[in-house]
Amino acid sequence: MKTASGRAGEEHIAQWLVDHGYEMVARNYHSRYGEIDLIAQKAPYLCFIEVKTREENSLVSPFEAISPTKQRKIFLTALEFLQKHPIDLQPRFDAAAVILHRGKIVGEQYLENVF
Repeated sequence: MKTASGRAGEEHIAQWLVDHGYEMVARNYHSRYGEIDLIAQKAPYLCFIEVKTREENSLVSPFEAISPTKQRKIFLTALEFLQKHPIDLQPRFDAAAVILHRGKIVGEQYLENVF
């Protein structure tokens, strides 16, 4: 179950993507393997995006929290999505970090093609 800060982080990144020319395709897409937080497109890519939200100075960075096991679940979920929704764009796996200070969003980082 997502926390309020996790939902707020996803919403923040979804708006950031739209502001940068992406079109949202799906949010919180579930399969039997897991969940993909956001799916967005901007030609020539269909982006599967994992969003991690953390307080600044956390012991583990948001990107470190995307383990190889989580990456595999995202990959398998993306395969299922593509089988059900054929889209003629190149798949890409991105990650976004939302940084909080005392519960308020103070920044974000977006990495393309991370795994």
